[in-house]
Amino acid sequence: MILPEVLLSEEQILKRVAELGKQIKDDYNGQELVLICALRGGVIFMADLARQLDPLTTQLEFIKVSSYQGQESTGKLVFSGDIAMDIEGLNVLLVEDIIDTGLTIDLLIKHIMAKKPKDLKVCALLNKNKVKHIKIDYNGFDIPNNFVVGYGLDYNGKYRNLPYVGTLPY
Repeated sequence: MILPEVLLSEEQILKRVAELGKQIKDDYNGQELVLICALRGGVIFMADLARQLDPLTTQLEFIKVSSYQGQESTGKLVFSGDIAMDIEGLNVLLVEDIIDTGLTIDLLIKHIMAKKPKDLKVCALLNKNKVKHIKIDYNGFDIPNNFVVGYGLDYNGKYRNLPYVGTLPY
């Protein structure tokens, strides 16, 4: 297996996740919060972020949407799993691994808003800055337009377990 070149180290990521957690705790100031993770890529990020939110009362939910095959977006979304709980009237934080084309996040925002949460905010670990109309309330890192893996992100199911974010040689 080819090891990706490090773009963001484990230390950089964990430091930024702690900063995001503090900001979210301050913003919600004791209110309950439902974290919704877009599977599979966001699960490691959400787990680390959720641990930073103590003592906030949080619930964790998962939704499954994908649009990638290999290193390219297919331009079509596959929606294969919805959240299990009723979020009407609740504070919701949508946790995404990466915002790239905007296709997935657009669909997720519309889908979740249809469930009538009290509040919906977006937290993304990585942002390629391609999509200007999406408001990212909690932005981890702006990154170049490279294909990245690690810290939950994959290439055909591989590299998710790396503790850093890296780029693969073409």
